[in-house]
Amino acid sequence: MAVSDRMHMPSLGGATEWLNSEPLGPAELRGHVVLVNFWTLTCINWLRTEPYVRAWSQAYRDDGLIVIGVHTPEFSFEHEIARVRQATKVREIDYPVVVDNDYEVWNAFDNHYWPALYFVDAEGIIRDSYFGEGRYEESERAVQELLGVERELVSVDGQGVEAGADWDHLRTRETYLDYGRTSHFVSRDGAALNERRAYEFPKSLLFSQWALDGEWTVGRENVVLERAGGSIACRYDARDAHLVLSPGTQDPIPFRVFLDGEAPGPSHGVDVDEDGNGLLRDGRLYQLVREHDAVRERILEITFLEPGAEAYALTFG
Repeated sequence: MAVSDRMHMPSLGGATEWLNSEPLGPAELRGHVVLVNFWTLTCINWLRTEPYVRAWSQAYRDDGLIVIGVHTPEFSFEHEIARVRQATKVREIDYPVVVDNDYEVWNAFDNHYWPALYFVDAEGIIRDSYFGEGRYEESERAVQELLGVERELVSVDGQGVEAGADWDHLRTRETYLDYGRTSHFVSRDGAALNERRAYEFPKSLLFSQWALDGEWTVGRENVVLERAGGSIACRYDARDAHLVLSPGTQDPIPFRVFLDGEAPGPSHGVDVDEDGNGLLRDGRLYQLVREHDAVRERILEITFLEPGAEAYALTFG
């Protein structure tokens, strides 16, 4: 951020709710360095950044740092306060979190990304910003400089879905499954908007293509399974494969994951066992695969044993 672009930190007054704290305004923040962290609970990029933000909050709070998470939802089910509370608990976030369901704080900052970090000095001026993953050392040094401290950087080791991506072998991009934003969809006859219909897998999938099999409704935000036994398949090349899922209003939905037509074995993700069994209990990002051997091009297939599954996006790492 250029010097000419520096501005006072906008108000957080548009928050729908606060978690882990009473509302914090200019009086409470005066004299503190503030790190504002925009996130949404299903975002893999935020999940891989969060261990660093959490570590900075714990390492520098006694030096005067206040970290404030701003949860601005991407998908409709992320508006549910209970889901945000659960994500905060699971991620062991103990710093204040602003629930920004109406995008008031997002718009006040003119923000466009998850994750997004804004570094605010003790006088309330935004001195730096960064969007996306990476730049962790430089970001921590920026915090230290604003606080007037200098010491060894914190050690961070993300686990599970929080582990850093294998960028050297990540060849497949994030793929939204909704009608408006998806690409490389190859089920026969294409997708029909908001129409329940039967889809079939093609005879083969090329790199980065995906397809549906079974009875689904393709909507503007997701695909929804209408009859048990429906599947999603994609051909990808990455160490990790994830799928953003929600059971909607249904009871937990069992599912099976296959890699190249077989159980994943040691290449199963944290939300799947070696036989490929998983259970869709709540709306979040599910890690289906973490490659055990050399990363290579593979076909992922997930089959839901009950109707009602909602799928939003495939992400990779």
